[in-house]
Amino acid sequence: MRPEPNKDATIEHMAQPHLPLTARPRRNRRTSAIRNLVRETDLNAAHLVLPLFVHQSADEPISAMPGVHRWSREGLLNEVTRCSKLGIQAVVLFEATADELKTSTGDEAHNPNGLIPQTVTAIKSSLPETVVITDVALDPYSSDGHDGIVNPDGTIANDATVEVLCRQALAHASAGADIVAPSDMMDGRVGAIRQALDQQGYNNVGICAYTAKYASAFYGPFRGALDSAPRLGDKKTYQMDPANAREALRELELDIAEGTDMVMVKPAGPYLDVIQRFADASVVPVAAYQVSGEYLMIKAAAASGWLDEQTAIIETLTSIQRAGADIIFTYFAAQAATILNQQNP
Repeated sequence: MRPEPNKDATIEHMAQPHLPLTARPRRNRRTSAIRNLVRETDLNAAHLVLPLFVHQSADEPISAMPGVHRWSREGLLNEVTRCSKLGIQAVVLFEATADELKTSTGDEAHNPNGLIPQTVTAIKSSLPETVVITDVALDPYSSDGHDGIVNPDGTIANDATVEVLCRQALAHASAGADIVAPSDMMDGRVGAIRQALDQQGYNNVGICAYTAKYASAFYGPFRGALDSAPRLGDKKTYQMDPANAREALRELELDIAEGTDMVMVKPAGPYLDVIQRFADASVVPVAAYQVSGEYLMIKAAAASGWLDEQTAIIETLTSIQRAGADIIFTYFAAQAATILNQQNP
């Protein structure tokens, strides 16, 4: 009679390695502590910037961006305070401008008593350590919905727009902004803004240039939040062609030569290759903007039960940092900080 096989011996035999491998990368993944030890990209809240929308009315949710609000000035201050306790050290401000204040030349953009200057001053008075970044562009203030002044023939007036952007940057700097962020993609605006700031004594105010801002399909929810979509035409004569990457390096070279302190790629997720090219070539910090469409895709998929929201948030932000971004603008900033604080109490 054949003896019963020794099951324990079989299991022991199967557990022994059969392949003559000296390199087994899985050894560095064996436990959570080892994985933490060898992690190459370490995401943390100090590198996140929270975009915030402010308007003259009461706080209200933005339907296209679940969890995001248009804040009153008081509501925004409360939100900045809440987020600072989570470790968020920087915010960027966008104004949802009342229709009656919009003009073809975007004059409200440089009103020294406007909503953005008032909000900047309020934040710096209440939370002076918070880094306040301001958007410099005309689209929230333009009756045409463009980032620049529209000529009678429908083209965008580059140099006339840059003059207005300089006034806007000066109004923000005078209110106490730490960094101005021109997002308009006009030629020469970084150098002109740097000169204007320096001539008025604001040599410590930084510039974060939207260096490679693509003409993307992912901006839709943001434009809805500000009611800033173009009334006619599109933005393809000034925002970059999504097919181009070498062109971004030309913009990078120009912005650095003109005196920018930081450069940005926008959107982030679809342009990880451009972020990496910037990280390899730039001598200043690289920022990336995870835009409203990227945010909404994750929110919508999570709401439908197709993916885990928290895991997707951390994975996408980690991938942006892994590509080379030193700074990430994201609507998930507060949520990500909460998750990271829970993971690393």
